[in-house]
Amino acid sequence: MPTYLTPGVYVEEVPSASKPIEGVGTSIAAFVGLAPGGPVNVPMRISNWTQFARIYGDPNEPDNGPFMPGAYLAHAIYGFFQNGGGLCWVVRIGGGDGAAPAKMAALPSASDDSAEAYRAIARGGVDDDVTVEFQEEKPSTDEGDATYKLVVTSGDQREEHEGLTLNKKAKSYVVTKVNAASKLIKLEDTGASLPEGLTAPRTGKYQLTVPSVPVGEVKPSEFEGDVAKREGMGGLAAVDEITMVCMPDLMTLATNGSDVHVSDLQGKMIAQCENMGDRMAILDAPRSLLPQDILEWRMNTAGYDSKFATLYCPWLEVMEPLTNQPIMIPPSGHVAGVWTPVRR
Repeated sequence: MPTYLTPGVYVEEVPSASKPIEGVGTSIAAFVGLAPGGPVNVPMRISNWTQFARIYGDPNEPDNGPFMPGAYLAHAIYGFFQNGGGLCWVVRIGGGDGAAPAKMAALPSASDDSAEAYRAIARGGVDDDVTVEFQEEKPSTDEGDATYKLVVTSGDQREEHEGLTLNKKAKSYVVTKVNAASKLIKLEDTGASLPEGLTAPRTGKYQLTVPSVPVGEVKPSEFEGDVAKREGMGGLAAVDEITMVCMPDLMTLATNGSDVHVSDLQGKMIAQCENMGDRMAILDAPRSLLPQDILEWRMNTAGYDSKFATLYCPWLEVMEPLTNQPIMIPPSGHVAGVWTPVRR
């Protein structure tokens, strides 16, 4: 307290009991969907398109980037950044329900890249990225079969398996020898039914990743996830800074004739946003609906009525990098970018 030594009028500023409200960002979107690479059911903070492409692209098919046939996540995030978005969270699904999915890589046939000769699978407990490099040591001659070398690296660990052959009856058979000695991977002979000339794997380096489930095989429960296990949409509940939630790949369920799953999961998106009280659900309308049918679908079929959600249509036409052909995509990602405040 100040001490007043003489009579007079004094002005004293007393701080208010209530503090001013601090400004928070209103432009941080969250996306749940499908990608060819990257961690599964782990929310990742993404600040630009290059970072997203590096994390969620397929390391064994770099030309495809993060785009995946039939999926809309990469298109949505590209539209988000192109329309002004500056920061988002991404949760990749598609690794299947239940136990943590294993990382693996296909070793294609040397004669046909579309045929899988062998498959390398990371052993349980190996958390770091795993890379396998298949090399030819000695070509086949009249005196003997060709021999190969397999180099496996994971973090600071490195294994070299030499003198491998493709002769299944030999002790040096690549599958038998590697599975007995390696602490990082195991090999599967997935090309057993291939003709003899296609069984030799193509030499090269391959990175093990969690494989993407084909779009038509993704289960609705993978989108919903679980809050306690931090999976799917449930993994977003622990991220406080999110202000918008988008799940464009829900429309893959509608494409497969499951509009009921779409409305159910979008209803759960709305419920999460209402429970959190600090975010909006940006919903996509099924492409099969005509503009005059959208209101009927929202009001009666789906029954959406919330201050924490908004529905957008129609779909947008963009170029598909994988085929260089125009395709239609859901608009939620582009809309999320437009919602982003303009930075001065």
